[in-house]
Amino acid sequence: MNAVILESELTCPLCGFAWKEAMPTDACKFYRECPSCRALLRPKPGDCCVFCSYGSVACPPIQLQRCCCTPQTDR
Repeated sequence: MNAVILESELTCPLCGFAWKEAMPTDACKFYRECPSCRALLRPKPGDCCVFCSYGSVACPPIQLQRCCCTPQTDR
């Protein structure tokens, strides 16, 4: 089994700014403000959190293939 990655690089879809952030292991982050343009990032439809939508690595629950905070459809 591979080790869980706990840091992801988020990229703002509006301005392209990228920053690294630690991911929580037991919760999802639904909202995150871009430090550059102040846009409020929200998960894309079908994703559980901003890391799964805009991050370089999916959130820890998804990496571990566990149910996350919302019902998962075909992944």
